[in-house]
Amino acid sequence: MRESRARHTTEQLDPRFRGDDDVLFNISNEVLMKQILFILVAGLVASPACGQTNDPFPEPIEATEDVITVGFEDFAAIPDIDGEPARMMTMVDEPGTGRMFLSDMRGLLYSVSYDGQVAEYLNIDDERWEVSVESQSRERGFQSFAFHPQFNEPGAPGFGKFYTWTDTDNTTPDPDFVSGGGDDSHDTVLLEWTASTPDAATYDGDPPRELARFEQPFGNHNAGHLAFNPTASPDDPDYGLLYMGVADGGSGGDPLDNAQKLSSAFGKVFRIDPLGSDSQNGEYGIPADNPFVGSAEDGTLGEIYAYGVRNPQRFGWDSETGAMYLADIGQNIIEEVSPVTAGANLGWNDWEGSMRFVSRSEVDDSDPRGDPDLTYPVAEFDQSDPILQPSCCAATGVHVYRDGDIDQLRDLLLFGDFPSGEIFYVSADDLPEGGQDPIRRVLLRGEDEEARTVLELIQETNRSQGREPADRADMRFGTGPNGQLFILNKQDGTLRSLVP
Repeated sequence: MRESRARHTTEQLDPRFRGDDDVLFNISNEVLMKQILFILVAGLVASPACGQTNDPFPEPIEATEDVITVGFEDFAAIPDIDGEPARMMTMVDEPGTGRMFLSDMRGLLYSVSYDGQVAEYLNIDDERWEVSVESQSRERGFQSFAFHPQFNEPGAPGFGKFYTWTDTDNTTPDPDFVSGGGDDSHDTVLLEWTASTPDAATYDGDPPRELARFEQPFGNHNAGHLAFNPTASPDDPDYGLLYMGVADGGSGGDPLDNAQKLSSAFGKVFRIDPLGSDSQNGEYGIPADNPFVGSAEDGTLGEIYAYGVRNPQRFGWDSETGAMYLADIGQNIIEEVSPVTAGANLGWNDWEGSMRFVSRSEVDDSDPRGDPDLTYPVAEFDQSDPILQPSCCAATGVHVYRDGDIDQLRDLLLFGDFPSGEIFYVSADDLPEGGQDPIRRVLLRGEDEEARTVLELIQETNRSQGREPADRADMRFGTGPNGQLFILNKQDGTLRSLVP
């Protein structure tokens, strides 16, 4: 029995990483048995219909109905570091130079050709750059990067420029943003790099320029995603503006109450002009149409685009509608995928998903989605669902599949759980209103016709590598040209592409 949905209740640092038509013929016996056991005992462990609970979605995610299976290919091998597999974190296409880029959390940025050739482009941790990447534990390191949309346009203001979002153990410089508590674990810095020759095989520019520095109060929930809106055209006001996921500062439960404070940088999605200069430190600009510009007299930060997030590891845009979605890692109960609009409050830490947050072990389901001023998830799932790993869940994604050549995935909003390696979907055109009932699975099928999760693929590869099979996937999505979708992980060094 599932420990009556037992959760971590200690107030110590959260130890986890916080940190259509195909028919499924092969479902793991373990998952089926867990589903059966769940149904048999649900009546014994179910929480009351109203009030405090650690099981807000008692009906499990459907394991076999409407499962989509797609193919996969091993696309590239990413180098080990000191005998350990690459810690793949972010992957994007850079169409101007006709290649993709992929990061290792320990500070490496690789170029990946369209035919799978991998080469080191930049080592942020090289001592000549004086960045000193802090990559201890699962959550710290080179978090994300983004190439300016004008990266390969000679004469444009963004020519040669890209941005990195990384943790550093160099805490000597004064921070631009402080949390107001904690133990000054490390800093997270936003850096601008300028390549002299954008299509060169390796970075050939000067040391980076620091745009912003965040003093981190705890060792987890450090940063998040970094991206330019790929749907914005040059005549769009959003063009060239950089979105930044800034986590709530860590520990557990947001003890500093940062996410709801508009005077705090933590627990937010920032939107800045990296080429501007009207920020308080003069190193970047604050877009005039940001939702809280003009409220500085009460300490509100003009950089904020949205707030009330916990650990915004991934966000993405729908290329057809322009809508933005964010996968926010939950506390100990709910994982969520939510829409993001200017000024939106996603609720944390007053709410966890659609439920009021009570503690690290309970939410209140008596008035779901009860505050009309909040933005609630389109999809959310219970961390104790039997498909997932016990006490080890984290939402990842997000990708709206529109343009690729996998018909089964078209017009679906894809996301997943990165420890278990489960990939999920809901309709992108008929979005649900929260909950996990609409959520269905995507599994991967190889030449042997067996459908697998990403973790099962990794474990097979580990065995062939002579490694102990991994107990978690640490999965993320990457994107390539023409809607191509990739699967990243931190356990076997294999970059995989999804195929029809």
